[in-house]
Amino acid sequence: MTTGFSQATSRLNQVLLAAGLATLAISSPAVAQAQTMRQYQFGVFDDEVRLVMKEVAQPTPGANEVLVRVRATSLNRRDLSILQSQYGGGNPRTGLVPLSDGAGEVIGVGPGVTRFEVGDRVAGIFFASWVDGRPSARTNASARGGAIDGMLSEMIVSHEDGLVEIPEHLSFIEAATLPCAGVTAWNALFKHGGLVEDDFVLLEGTGGVSIFGLQFSVAAGARPIITSSSDEKLVRAREMGAYGTVNYRTNTEWQDEVRAITGNAGVTQVLEVGGRDTLPKAIRALGYGGHIAIIGGLSGFANAMPIGSFIGRSIKVTGIYVGSRADFEAMNAFITQHQLRPLVDKVFTFDNAPAAYDHMASGNHMGKIVIASF
Repeated sequence: MTTGFSQATSRLNQVLLAAGLATLAISSPAVAQAQTMRQYQFGVFDDEVRLVMKEVAQPTPGANEVLVRVRATSLNRRDLSILQSQYGGGNPRTGLVPLSDGAGEVIGVGPGVTRFEVGDRVAGIFFASWVDGRPSARTNASARGGAIDGMLSEMIVSHEDGLVEIPEHLSFIEAATLPCAGVTAWNALFKHGGLVEDDFVLLEGTGGVSIFGLQFSVAAGARPIITSSSDEKLVRAREMGAYGTVNYRTNTEWQDEVRAITGNAGVTQVLEVGGRDTLPKAIRALGYGGHIAIIGGLSGFANAMPIGSFIGRSIKVTGIYVGSRADFEAMNAFITQHQLRPLVDKVFTFDNAPAAYDHMASGNHMGKIVIASF
């Protein structure tokens, strides 16, 4: 691995010259600080939170830090909730840089960096300080785009431990979709759910987590059943390998149809993203010895759980809050093995980032929404 600023500069100049971008080369820390870049921050105006584009000083990597030129970022439902002041209570911090998910290439390294060198293609992990093991208050306090600055910036500096290499077959746009939704689905199904071949998997809706869950389940030889209010989206889900589909709008007791698809045995895995309105039905769709991963609360969070039913049917319940760098790397190995490509719904330009939030709010997307910055 490359160490030292002068070595990084030499290699960076070669990379940029080859790409016709020599004017971006970093010649010294002082020059790097003198240059500027664009980034989005949250601003609060009359108690309304808005995205504000700022021109700020380009950061310089310190010891064990990496400078990344961010090429693409992606949105999760969490990001919309933060903008709408519905996440964690109150308005987000003024000046906070949004978005947990992003990918790009290393364009500079600080002293002591051993994991990366200039030219490496990387993605930021959701919790910048959660490398492995159990989560903690410390790791939770490193959530990008919420507790700390996120990825919606032309460049970021990260400790080298807060990054992973991205699969070679993926573009930056595809890789930018992985850190939150991908790792969440992976963690729920494999690490905590123990997904095996022929498991029935219930996926609610066609957002990022559910679509990753569909792709992972199909690749593992499981039998995913997915719900949506759109027949068009359900057709696409079947084309992606869904074993069964249910329109929850035209079939309000959709849990009964889900059970029927399983021969009334019930599903083995549930990725529960709907919250208060879907949880009771998802539990009724669950079979003996099944696992339900509590991930989100689009309709609000349920306040009561049928504990007696869980005990009687030996049901396992896990709260999922994304995962560690080790989980991300395990997921990447699986994605590489099966040559999976994330489903990207629509790509917006960096200048048009607010429109990406509007598209998320519309609920018309299937898979992931991306903001590109090339």
